[in-house]
Amino acid sequence: MSEEHPVTPVRRAAVVFIFVTVMLDMLAFGIIIPVFPHLVQAMTGGDIANAARWTGIMGALFGLMQFVFSPVQGALSDRYGRRPVILGSNFALGVDFILMALAQTLPILFIGRLVSGIASASFSTANAYIADVTSKEKRAAAYGTMGAAFGIGFIVGPALGGFLGDVSVRLPFWVAAGLALANFLYGWFILPESLPPERRSERFELRNANPFGALRLLRRHPQVFGLAVVFFLVSLAQFSLNSTFVLYADYRYGWGAREVGYTLGLVGVCSALVQAGLVRRVVPAFGERRVMLFGLACGVAGFSTLAFASWWPVFLLGIPLLALSGLGGPTVQAIVTRQVDPREQGRLQGAMTSLASLATVFGPFLFTQVFAHFISPGTAIHLPGAAFLLSAVLVAGGLALGWGATAHLRETSPADTVAAVASDAPPP
Repeated sequence: MSEEHPVTPVRRAAVVFIFVTVMLDMLAFGIIIPVFPHLVQAMTGGDIANAARWTGIMGALFGLMQFVFSPVQGALSDRYGRRPVILGSNFALGVDFILMALAQTLPILFIGRLVSGIASASFSTANAYIADVTSKEKRAAAYGTMGAAFGIGFIVGPALGGFLGDVSVRLPFWVAAGLALANFLYGWFILPESLPPERRSERFELRNANPFGALRLLRRHPQVFGLAVVFFLVSLAQFSLNSTFVLYADYRYGWGAREVGYTLGLVGVCSALVQAGLVRRVVPAFGERRVMLFGLACGVAGFSTLAFASWWPVFLLGIPLLALSGLGGPTVQAIVTRQVDPREQGRLQGAMTSLASLATVFGPFLFTQVFAHFISPGTAIHLPGAAFLLSAVLVAGGLALGWGATAHLRETSPADTVAAVASDAPPP
């Protein structure tokens, strides 16, 4: 919609649909988190180390598909409209979850993860839809609502998946399929097109769908390069928990899907509390740089606690520390936005998103291989928490780099800080 057009009730209903579709998609993905590694384990002979390796490979494949196809789907939606891309992705996800629920061999599961990565790339199209139907002054609030949808999905999904996984390791996949297909039907009857024909691209060109294009911006702005590396290191470190926790908890504590699901739900709740409530209160009081450094220090402490927690209550103590590390991401984003001309903010955020996508590609493979190596028979050092220790080292590197990269900056005023965090904080 052009900026002069009012936001009609129909358009508000469309925003509600996008909120629902993102939440249901995140719920569907969250449901399978506690059980997917166990399904891989069952297909690889029951060995946890071997299952960790294959889970990491498939996680890297998933991230690679997202990295490659996010700009492709965005370009397709510019040419043919948002609605067909979003609905097509919802339908593909539903069919794909059915495929994985029925899979009896590892190659079929590989295909399932590949399709999941391609279909989930439509989140960039959902963001474009929001830009189409909301005015500039309301856009930040709308994107904040999308962040809440991500948070709800990742809080409820793992807990529900853990409960369902106790019944059957394949039941969460069937429920995820039902959610995705219900989302497709809901959108088929409710979702209007947001991009009129006169505003669409004349043609689809692959050269305009280059996933590396946005990264060129960072090379032209050395003043933000250091902070961009901090953002990448923190994003990468998060994948030690995402990719190894299910098998780690089974190996070290003997936990099943239910305990894993509830613990991941606790992680989501703590993270949501920090992102939704604490950031807006502590940044105006202490300034962006101090809060960023404090958040990164909490990340080092949190991952270190997980790494050496031989007793599960100690592991749980590390979760609030990891949640506090969430103070680092929004403040890094806020500081970076001040170093670039306002006319380049969109491309800057695209570059930061591309870095997060690269972390998605490399993180699962890296941490699962580290976990597998340090629990394998004959390893020189037996350290089940080695993946978490590597994350602590990565965040410590980000802390040192962030300290140096921001040493010359003055602290911003409370008013400026609130505005930046409100507009730039990523979803929890």
